[in-house]
Amino acid sequence: MKVVVCIKQVPDTKGGVKFNPDGTLDRSAMLAIMNPDDKAGLEAALRLKDQYGAEVTVLTMGLPKAEEVLREALAMGADKGILVTDRVLGGADTWATSQTIAGALRNLDYDLIITGRQAIDGDTAQVGPQISEHLNIPVISYAQNLKIEGDSVVVERQFDDRYHVLKAKMPCLITALAELNEPRYMTPGGIFDAFDAEITVWGRANLVDVDDSNLGLKGSPTQIAKASDKVRKGAGEKVVLDPAESVDYIMDKLLEKHVI
Repeated sequence: MKVVVCIKQVPDTKGGVKFNPDGTLDRSAMLAIMNPDDKAGLEAALRLKDQYGAEVTVLTMGLPKAEEVLREALAMGADKGILVTDRVLGGADTWATSQTIAGALRNLDYDLIITGRQAIDGDTAQVGPQISEHLNIPVISYAQNLKIEGDSVVVERQFDDRYHVLKAKMPCLITALAELNEPRYMTPGGIFDAFDAEITVWGRANLVDVDDSNLGLKGSPTQIAKASDKVRKGAGEKVVLDPAESVDYIMDKLLEKHVI
């Protein structure tokens, strides 16, 4: 069984974010971490490795420094790491990113592709499903649990206050929630091995069946009108009422907002 996990190095938003003049993130100037949803997807793949002996390959697109999250994944137990990096790929929106990653994945054999639901630097939840469309394979999103049954994967898909149980034949793509599991820590031995491991580096020339018009900033239909690190909220409304009046006030607000 072959599992490919798509991971992303994202800015550590706790430390603030910085922007380039064109509105894109200045990733080279910020502290970075592995995207939380992606790490849960990686843990799911590693559990399949523990249970079935699956081969786990991690793939990321980004700046050369994104090699750091690949080595973190290897230290956690992944088998191979692939970095897709090229100047012509910079500034990509979800469309161009998914085209790039799909072009890289066409070089690989896989039964299951796992991505995070969404990245904390964009929150679009678009890249995973777009990859599945480019590769023409089924997708099950918002996975909060999964298991393998023969040549199929069975997924609990989160839905409001309940979940759907969906089954798809492999190859297919799953987008994972951070709540899917508790990712394991790197091991000391894994860290030493990851430091010495060879990372495969691919560029534009390694992408299969991808047109130049769909790559990078020029191939991105999304236009950034304005970017800021934090959006200030209003002061809100403050009222002083006795307990009985407070209940009536809260109920009226809930009715007004169609919460109840």
